[in-house]
Amino acid sequence: MDAVVKWVDARERLPRDGMPVAAATSGRYPPDRTAEPDPMAGQEFWVVLPMHFTTRHIGEDGTEYRDCFVDSDGVVRLPYGRPCAEPVTHWAELPALPCMTVHHMVGEHARTALEGALG
Repeated sequence: MDAVVKWVDARERLPRDGMPVAAATSGRYPPDRTAEPDPMAGQEFWVVLPMHFTTRHIGEDGTEYRDCFVDSDGVVRLPYGRPCAEPVTHWAELPALPCMTVHHMVGEHARTALEGALG
């Protein structure tokens, strides 16, 4: 099964509210302050992570964010060009489920679809 990925520049357009996405984020690994040196410490990175986009998010500390990307750990990242240590440069829609045209299934339909895809 193949999937075509169309990347969107986060400076040009943002996803719909609540949309799960693959997000390309950039930043720099923190300097290593441990006894064993980490070869990636202090290095710049650009990596793809699963996130969801939201027009309004309240962080654990009560901070309100608008038009942001949030990962599964609750880390908030802003679109490139806004002040953020790890901004999102590009985003892409996640591929559909195998053998499907949708991104999620719920309830009994999920079990039936999964059984069908696994044969």
